[in-house]
Amino acid sequence: MVPGVDELAAGDPERLVVENARRKAAAVEGEIVIACDTDVVLDGEVLGKPADAEEAREYLDRMSGRAHTVMSGLVVVVDGEERTGVEKTIVVFKQLTDAEKERYARFGEWQGRSGGYAIQTLGSSLVERLEGSVSNVVGLPVGLLAELAPQLFEQA
Repeated sequence: MVPGVDELAAGDPERLVVENARRKAAAVEGEIVIACDTDVVLDGEVLGKPADAEEAREYLDRMSGRAHTVMSGLVVVVDGEERTGVEKTIVVFKQLTDAEKERYARFGEWQGRSGGYAIQTLGSSLVERLEGSVSNVVGLPVGLLAELAPQLFEQA
């Protein structure tokens, strides 16, 4: 379910992802609610979702050959009890050519994606290496989820 909530767009990145996840969790009812907010942070700034292909190319230009942090705030509510955590993964982009940036922008995968890329498909071609959780970069830090709600991973 995608809750239609107003998300914060500025401020301390770690506080931002947790608060946005908390807002999403509060908008949903259920015995178990899992809410996540993932942002790309470069030089202490949350990049957010590019407005258009030109801004997506600008993001790629800024991240080319550099490291950035993918940060997720995770909120799990089980029987009314809220548990929160933050996962951080360092992603290093290779030095991108203008042709690679243009191809990716034209491909359109950047739409609706924080930082303007998705690692699970063509965006993986932008990445030189990463340190940390791949599932975090995809958008749900599974290891952190297992830590916050281990009962979800027990066999019946």
